[in-house]
Amino acid sequence: MIATEDLSKRFPRVTALDRLTVDIGPGVTGLVGANGAGKSTLIKILLGLSPASEGRAQVLGLDVATRGSAIRERVGYMPEHDCLPPDVSATEFVVHMARMSGLPPTAARERTADTLRHVGLYEERYRPIGGYSTGMKQRVKLAQALVHDPQLVFLDEPTNGLDPVGRDEMLGLIRRIHSDFGISVLVTSHLLGELERTCDHVVVIDGGRLLRSSSTTDFTQTTTTLAIEVTDSDTHPDGIRAVREALHARGVTTHDDGGGLPGAGRTLLLTAQGEETYDLVRDVIADLGLGLVRMEQHRHHISEVFRSSDEHRKEAVGHGG
Repeated sequence: MIATEDLSKRFPRVTALDRLTVDIGPGVTGLVGANGAGKSTLIKILLGLSPASEGRAQVLGLDVATRGSAIRERVGYMPEHDCLPPDVSATEFVVHMARMSGLPPTAARERTADTLRHVGLYEERYRPIGGYSTGMKQRVKLAQALVHDPQLVFLDEPTNGLDPVGRDEMLGLIRRIHSDFGISVLVTSHLLGELERTCDHVVVIDGGRLLRSSSTTDFTQTTTTLAIEVTDSDTHPDGIRAVREALHARGVTTHDDGGGLPGAGRTLLLTAQGEETYDLVRDVIADLGLGLVRMEQHRHHISEVFRSSDEHRKEAVGHGG
């Protein structure tokens, strides 16, 4: 679907993309990175809207430098920023975008009705967009990206500004774009957790450089960390220390949580190797006669992914890699 080779984009005082080489196949792919990591710049280059400083890229087999208009005919784009006209209805706007994509008038109206129904706006389709909530506006932007039945859609921060319920609904819609219609998706976010739940594949970039590209399964397996907190007892006045020592005796490496979670410093973190890890922790705590306050998956923050990737890079350099 997408291939880049040594793709760079430089501005006078900043390098937005730094020799990025990545291949993205069909399905739902998450592009994750902190704000300013180069995600939006990459999308604009892939759409043929912004020239690269160097390197090459293809979308659906088409060269972005010379086939931008052909790419935009086949690709849908949901921009991050609020760009909707407030004084027209969702139907008027999406029909207009469908006509701009080359659909004849009757087909544009039919596709608009179907698409607005799919995104959950059918009942509200004749109201002016200016009176819509943030979640409804995001759905209008999604509808216009889908109305011309593209092979691939780029969704730039589609959950921005949404409450937790709105986020879950939007992520469900994104998943169904591929499962129901066979349209591949590239979705950007600065929240790793929501992409882990939605995507088949995750690409992580920072400072315009590729940190990691792997299937979500591989990604979550390497980032599944358990956080454990226990009560103290008369027998074991320092419960966490007792659990740590018991787990170490069974070959399990742990470390204290220095911050970021409630009870920081009173929490053990350890890498889960599967269901047996949960059973082992439960048995150790029961054998010690301690109370289990909580045992939950601790989501890695993007900064942790960056840090571990930097460590891998330094290690590779140190070994001549």
